[in-house]
Amino acid sequence: MIADTELHATLVRGLGLFGPLLALVALCSWRVPSRRETAAMIVSGAWALLTLLPLNLVALRLGWWTFHADGGMWLGMPVDLVVAWVVLWGPLPALLLRVLPVPLLTALLVWADILLMPLAAPVVDLSRLWLVGEFAGAVVCLIPALLLAYWTREGQLVHARVWVQAGLAFGLMVVLPVFVLGVVPSGSTVFAGAQAVALAGLPGLAAAREFARVGAGTPLPYDPPVHLVTSGPYAYLRNPMQTSMVAVYAVLAVLLREPALLLLGLSALVYGAGFADWHEDGQLRAAFGRRWTDYRSAVRPWLPRWRPWPGRTPGVLYVAEDCAVCRGLGAWIAARSPVALELRPAAGHPEVLYRVTYETPDGSRWSGVSAVARALEHLHLGWALTGWALDLPGPRQFAQVCADVFGAGPRPSRAPRTAVPETGHGERV
Repeated sequence: MIADTELHATLVRGLGLFGPLLALVALCSWRVPSRRETAAMIVSGAWALLTLLPLNLVALRLGWWTFHADGGMWLGMPVDLVVAWVVLWGPLPALLLRVLPVPLLTALLVWADILLMPLAAPVVDLSRLWLVGEFAGAVVCLIPALLLAYWTREGQLVHARVWVQAGLAFGLMVVLPVFVLGVVPSGSTVFAGAQAVALAGLPGLAAAREFARVGAGTPLPYDPPVHLVTSGPYAYLRNPMQTSMVAVYAVLAVLLREPALLLLGLSALVYGAGFADWHEDGQLRAAFGRRWTDYRSAVRPWLPRWRPWPGRTPGVLYVAEDCAVCRGLGAWIAARSPVALELRPAAGHPEVLYRVTYETPDGSRWSGVSAVARALEHLHLGWALTGWALDLPGPRQFAQVCADVFGAGPRPSRAPRTAVPETGHGERV
């Protein structure tokens, strides 16, 4: 009887792991994934991993289900079954989107999970409330992973995808290693540590947003920008995201007194300076030619410039002359000799503007506090950091309210131009 139980448990774990993996290999062999499909597999898999781990920990704590297995366990969970679940709810459905829509695929995967979970006994022991956990998993893990895969595959909602990718990168590369290492900050260092980590990660986050704003892409190599990005942090540093990650590891290593985090930072530095730099250079050289080589020769990969690269994407800041606050701001910026920034009166713009406005040659536009934040990038690194922090959700809205209260509220830059009537001969009167 004991031998039969052990054999059954071995079959459950073997089929549970290799079933989804073989299905994934079969789909990839049937048709090689495109770049966007590969990106969809990565982001959906990352989401599934970072949500299924806490889901199972909550399930164990609340008693929705428990695991009974020997070997390959971590925090009470069989690592092989967790990996299989990640594949089943992440990369595998990302490829199945080739033939099935999101609602039908969601229903099929939940139905399959409801059928398979009871069959996983004796490795998985279900309580009477296990369907509550199944519903929570579908809402928190499966549906967001499928939506992310779909949006990535279709190239939609690039700004939202960048924010999600930033969160996933932080979770996978910072939170998960710290959790695995079991290091916990003391109460006295939590607040200071959070500030230091936020400052170290700020250029990387701003760079990721710049990819979406200017490049119409994301930091994921399989979903890159379609335009060469030389503005934002890239006007100061060629590898702002990699530099930020190394800085975050260094800060955490000091705060948590954990040498392993220094090794992670060193690994990230070696990878970024080695393979990643070589691979990126080849791709960007092929895509952008002389523009990339000029930029590469002028902007360092790891040590930032103090003043932005003069060849960066230029900008124009439109300032209302009849607004004392706006006029003072324009004079303050002009006095600091901005690089690649032109200041013009708002009344001269073809449209009626209602706030300070920043524009680039491709027609991209920011207004209000966001425009000021963009203008600060043209001064020097210190003010650029201030601008990137100011333009984050939350600080931006608060700063805008304060600006409106103190006299920089919306107002027309000029009276709208009215159409001039014409005579029957096409002459204006």
